[in-house]
Amino acid sequence: MNIRIYNARILTMEENQPVFFGEIHIKENKIAYVGPKMEPDETALWGREIDAEGNLIMPGFKDAHTHSGMTFLRSYADDLPLLDWLNKQVFPMEAKLTPVDIYHLSKLAIMEYLTSGITANFDMYLTPDTIAKASYDCGFRTVMAGGLNDFAQSFEELERWYEEYKDPESLVTFRLGFHAEYTNSYENLQKLAALSHKYKAPICAHNSESKSEVEGCIERYGVTPTVLFHQLGMFDYGGTYYHCIHMTDEDLDILKENNIYVVTNPASNMKLASGVARVEDMRNRGIHVAIGTDGPASNNCLDMFREMFLTTALAKLRADDASALDAEQVLKMATVEGAHAMGLTNADVLAEGKFADLILIDLHQPNMQPLNNIVKNIVYSGSKQNVKMTMVNGRILYEDGKFCIGTPAEEIYEKANEIIARMKVK
Repeated sequence: MNIRIYNARILTMEENQPVFFGEIHIKENKIAYVGPKMEPDETALWGREIDAEGNLIMPGFKDAHTHSGMTFLRSYADDLPLLDWLNKQVFPMEAKLTPVDIYHLSKLAIMEYLTSGITANFDMYLTPDTIAKASYDCGFRTVMAGGLNDFAQSFEELERWYEEYKDPESLVTFRLGFHAEYTNSYENLQKLAALSHKYKAPICAHNSESKSEVEGCIERYGVTPTVLFHQLGMFDYGGTYYHCIHMTDEDLDILKENNIYVVTNPASNMKLASGVARVEDMRNRGIHVAIGTDGPASNNCLDMFREMFLTTALAKLRADDASALDAEQVLKMATVEGAHAMGLTNADVLAEGKFADLILIDLHQPNMQPLNNIVKNIVYSGSKQNVKMTMVNGRILYEDGKFCIGTPAEEIYEKANEIIARMKVK
């Protein structure tokens, strides 16, 4: 469908481009025009014309670290330290999951992403094929990361997924990845490095999320996980690493040297008492940082507004400096930097030829008034209630509280509750 949105404030997220009044044209799944108001074209065949009523059009948020299928554990595995949480609650329950379960549970997560203005997620979970099907069926954009470990997935599967989901124009793509150093043998890590070199491709993984993780790696290999990955050549083609909380200065130098993207997950890290990432230090060193929610078992809310606020607030607290990590930087992390960390360079800003992945923010609500600074309002006072519309690939999937993803909302809720009820039975 061709869509025209007019009478809008527009934030393209391009460098040095302030908010302006104008309109945006979507033809099929791409942006055909974004700019000042145009004279009406009587010959144009619009499937729909939308009066934005002065509200804000901007790129959708990119949730750069997720485990969508873990929606079944929301408010189930809480109030435990990270490793106890994983070993005593998460892993035993995950062993009961089927690929079809993950399909349905991923759709529940997609609904929540849409309500938060998230137009793409970077998902690491057990069954990429059924995750892909959920995203295709809903019309949502997902980049999947391999989650190889000693117990799940294989190198043969990684290669198959990499080859199958490599079309950059598709809604679903795949990147090489592994769960973490502590869940993989040294042989696995060596093979992953070789696979990265074979395809000249980046690698994704959890890294230095907890003190015990780093201490365990030093005990095993005499170095931190970051140094180990560097020694093995796992950074030679770049990559994206999640959490990166307990990092030494040497670790940060290595990330900068190898152009590694870091994804910070403040809500999850606080809830699991994992720590606070050195985001301000990273950005001061020129390291690219994106933002993720992590999974709904550790967060438990897939809400980018909360993540943005926590990202800047924790950076200010850590630096003892209220000027640290300002709102403009954080909004860029949640949009442009997230897109780049995920390899979605065609969905980073609003510009002609880019994917039509965008959101409409309701400015006619008390938390957005007065309009002293719209960007700061979004980061410091914005919430999911301000998301009027979420469009992915030129399709409106969420508008004014209603979903258009091919399956009724209540049916998805019912399925999720059936799954967890079955799994709770001893």
